[in-house]
Amino acid sequence: MIWLTWRQHRRQVMFTALALAVLAALIVPTGLAMRATYDDKGLADCNWSEPVSDACNMAINQFTNQYESFTLIGILFLVVPLLVGLFWGAPLVTREVEQGTHRLVWTQGISRWRWALVKLGLVGAVTAVLAIGYGLGMSWWWAPLSETNQFARFDPLLFDMQGVVPIGYTAFAVALGVFGGTVWHRMLPAMGITLGGFLVVRITLAVLARPRYAAAETRTFPVATFRGDRVEQVGEWVLARGVRNPDGTLVASDAQVGCPPGSTGPSGGRCGAELGLEPGAYNWQLYQPADRFWPFQWIETGIFLALAALLLYLAVRRIRRIA
Repeated sequence: MIWLTWRQHRRQVMFTALALAVLAALIVPTGLAMRATYDDKGLADCNWSEPVSDACNMAINQFTNQYESFTLIGILFLVVPLLVGLFWGAPLVTREVEQGTHRLVWTQGISRWRWALVKLGLVGAVTAVLAIGYGLGMSWWWAPLSETNQFARFDPLLFDMQGVVPIGYTAFAVALGVFGGTVWHRMLPAMGITLGGFLVVRITLAVLARPRYAAAETRTFPVATFRGDRVEQVGEWVLARGVRNPDGTLVASDAQVGCPPGSTGPSGGRCGAELGLEPGAYNWQLYQPADRFWPFQWIETGIFLALAALLLYLAVRRIRRIA
């Protein structure tokens, strides 16, 4: 059974190995070049926890101007887990049923349970290697840009393409494709449900669940002493911000106001009075600290692995009903 499964999927394995080689050929030299530039410009010596000096600001701008186009390359790799689900998961059952080869195997003393176990084991091993290589490789490649905080790790796109979450995404996409193949015994419907289901679940969790994996923290600082300097720390995820009056009323959302001591507004009155700010008004931020990046990665990975396990369980149960 193992030999038969290898014969059936060896071409997919070779294409997967080729894809990993192409990925390595792209990210290794460019990653080394970014690190060399990062060190040459002295960015490693900049203290990101304090107001950045003019020299560091200039070095950051030069570095990001040189390498910001790489973000487009990174975004292209966001579709890798989905492609694995479409071309590894969806055909796993549908191809056998369409061609009728499942009947031949099941009449040779091979149980449906053993057939599913061997096939899912091979696919799981290959996709796990691909996902681990992809996720850790992208994390290493993206680190210099992430450390400058020009492209924060909590950014919705950047969070999804590094760390361990690609493992969960890939496992879920493959499991969804396998399950879709047990429900619709044709290739195109199975691929359609994989595509639609994957996007819906990914977007829903990213928008609705991810900000709530842990209770967000609150930061306040007075309007009267804020001069417009950056107050958030490197890598933090600011969920919301605004300006509030002393009673907590939100006066302006998605904004911050700074009034140095003794300053006045455009009409000569108290600074901020034209906006409806009262004495004692303060800026407000709701944020997730930077040190929650890896806990959030593991939480989201766990969610997708649990969904993948459930889908595979349901898929195996449905395989027992295929004629």
